[in-house]
Amino acid sequence: MHVIHDPASEPEETVAFSDFLKVDIRIGTVLSAEDLVGARKPSIKLVIDFGPGVGHKKSCAQVAALYDPASLVGRQVAAVVNFPPRQVGKAISEVLTLGFADPEGRVVLASPERPVPNGARLL
Repeated sequence: MHVIHDPASEPEETVAFSDFLKVDIRIGTVLSAEDLVGARKPSIKLVIDFGPGVGHKKSCAQVAALYDPASLVGRQVAAVVNFPPRQVGKAISEVLTLGFADPEGRVVLASPERPVPNGARLL
């Protein structure tokens, strides 16, 4: 489930830095990717390695419009690792893989410009 926001909208209400720190955003490397059969929107099921602290987690990401599963293996992606698991079709998504909507509403994955250690937290 992703929500498209108008890029021209005003910022949301101010939050305290301590509230920001509650959202644990980490980098991981995609180990495997396959089409998610039965999803309402075209999605890809990912297994992501977040390093020894978080481990391997599954994510169901609505990124099939721009990405082929094979092209995602080995790519680093950003994800929220401390949301509760969510049922997506017949699969469970353990983390929320992050991205931004392009002008057509397709999700472009959020990734670091250079490799960083798996498990690195967003600063």
